[in-house]
Amino acid sequence: MGDNERVSKKHNVVIIIITVVSIGALMESILQGWEFWMPPLIIVGIIACWAIHVRSHLEPRIRENIFLIYCMLVIFYHGAHRSSLYDVIAFSVLVMITATLLKREEYLVFLLVEFFAIIFMQIIWTVASGAAAFSSLEFHKILLQSLLEVCCYRALRAILKYERFVEDELIRKNNNDETESIGLEDFLVNISHELRTPVNVINGITSLMLKKTRSEDVLIIRDAGVRLSLQIEDIQDYSEIQRGDSRLEEDRYALASLLNDIVANYNILAKNDNIEFIIDLDPNMPTLLRGDSVKIRKIIDHLLDNAFKFTAAGGVYLKITGIKKEYGVNLIIEVSDTGIGMDEKDIERITRGRYQVNQSRNRKVGGIGLGLSIVFGFTRLMKGFVTIESQRKKGTTVRVSIAQEVLDPSPCMSVADKRFINIVFYLIPNKYKYQAVNEFYKSLGTNFATGLRLNLYAVPNLAEAKKLIDKGKITHVFIGYEEYVLDPEYFEKIAHENITVAVSKRYDFERPDDSEIIWAEKPASGYQMLRVLNGEAYSSKLLPEEGRPKLDGLRALIVDDEPMNLVVASGLFKEYKLDIEVAHSGAEALTMYSQSFYDIIFMDHMMPEMDGIEAMKQLRRIAVQNGKNVCVIALTANAISGAREMFLQEGFDGFISKPINLNTFERVMNNLLKSGTLQGKGGAR
Repeated sequence: MGDNERVSKKHNVVIIIITVVSIGALMESILQGWEFWMPPLIIVGIIACWAIHVRSHLEPRIRENIFLIYCMLVIFYHGAHRSSLYDVIAFSVLVMITATLLKREEYLVFLLVEFFAIIFMQIIWTVASGAAAFSSLEFHKILLQSLLEVCCYRALRAILKYERFVEDELIRKNNNDETESIGLEDFLVNISHELRTPVNVINGITSLMLKKTRSEDVLIIRDAGVRLSLQIEDIQDYSEIQRGDSRLEEDRYALASLLNDIVANYNILAKNDNIEFIIDLDPNMPTLLRGDSVKIRKIIDHLLDNAFKFTAAGGVYLKITGIKKEYGVNLIIEVSDTGIGMDEKDIERITRGRYQVNQSRNRKVGGIGLGLSIVFGFTRLMKGFVTIESQRKKGTTVRVSIAQEVLDPSPCMSVADKRFINIVFYLIPNKYKYQAVNEFYKSLGTNFATGLRLNLYAVPNLAEAKKLIDKGKITHVFIGYEEYVLDPEYFEKIAHENITVAVSKRYDFERPDDSEIIWAEKPASGYQMLRVLNGEAYSSKLLPEEGRPKLDGLRALIVDDEPMNLVVASGLFKEYKLDIEVAHSGAEALTMYSQSFYDIIFMDHMMPEMDGIEAMKQLRRIAVQNGKNVCVIALTANAISGAREMFLQEGFDGFISKPINLNTFERVMNNLLKSGTLQGKGGAR
């Protein structure tokens, strides 16, 4: 509950008490026949207090002063009459409680003074006028009221004092918790950074071993190392989000390339015939966007990771679409699953930044449970928002919306020639046990055809499919394995003719030797269908590979103070036929570069005596003195938010984080070759 809401609720109670006090004084004034001009003033006062409360155009403290002063005036008016001598205690105590509720201790003193002033005034007026004589009983009543007023005053002051003590303790505790939290986050950041180097070495060495010989034991070690490195990265991301240190690194990116990397990872994760994986990208999404593609990729990875973790059967559906805006596009990432789902309490805990939904889920699925916290943190950093829809045992849909700048508005998908394309999309009704999965596939086909404005005929049975195909106007047929096995001879027959047949195969299916059918591996996606329409050779990747960078014969120097890192990097880069030498420090790199030029230098950051940034700057000075440019790439385990941007601003030509991802390495090298920063044999430009 926010501060404004708490104040509003308090003032609601106060205005009701004011109304009760005012109406009590008003009724007694009328019944006792007191001054005729006061009831209208009391009514005006009530209306004014309500107007001030409802409009809330004054500061809360000013409103409280008006309310309490008005009450004291009403009490004084009421207590000034002889007949109300024994009633004033009720009004005074009631307003004291109001002042306590508002934590206005000074008004407790004012009300106490006012009460005794009224009592003293009544006694003086009665004695001086001789209007009546006080009996011992009346004196006892006055004494009892006075004691009651003092006791109420002391009790309410004690309550306020205790509340202040509790608030101070809470503030002190929060400060201590914050200090401890900062210390824990510092520890997590430091320990995660220290762990990255040995984990990177394990991953690198096992990758080199797998290149030479296939071993299940080595594969298990490699997979465990990759999982650990991802968890270390999650800890670092989460710590940065909590500390407010996370930074955006915006650059141009293509959604197709982003999804290509995701498919490469999830080809292994989704290889389970109990779980369907469908990727639905809006064909009209812009080709090139500008934003932090690394964080967007992590958002999608975490959403998919959670979906697969908590889905034992059914399907996972990744939908990416957008809404055009003046500033570009609202990128909408939606991940739905048929998993165990969540209730409203679980959703509330997640949105408040808690870890995994509950401990019983933790033990079943593993993981450190930071995924959705990171999703929320990165999305808020990009000024986006996250919504979650879920029901127990019915699945979950998480939707992320992020504003992105558009660099190339042309559609990310286009058909090479759509003058004569008619598609049969054959899906057996209720083919899957989970109706949601049937809807996922229908949505994929419908969105694909609508976006590209193609003729697509969704048919529910084989007879209708054959009827359309036999008319001779169908050019492409998209079916699943279950549809294919209903009449494999027929589909093989039309595939040998002029109709392109694509089948989404099971993971354990082996293609017949003489088949002309295109056997598409899961996950199903619009890009799969597009490549079939465009007549491109089928690949499990969404896009054709950008191409292996041609680095043959280039002289490379790898600089790192950790010997095992040099072994790993050298082993991986030698696959690209680079002529590699190594240096164990920045000073050694300067000496080697002065004696022999290199086409490209891979520089570690954190090194003793001379760090990578200083070494890079001195290398550039040596290059300028010799009339050359040097291409220097930051190769470091320093993967904190903003690292890439920091290294580029310092003057590096590129950035590759450890553990070395060969897809990232190839992308950086291709970009350098395209820009001319790195050339073929002959050195950097």
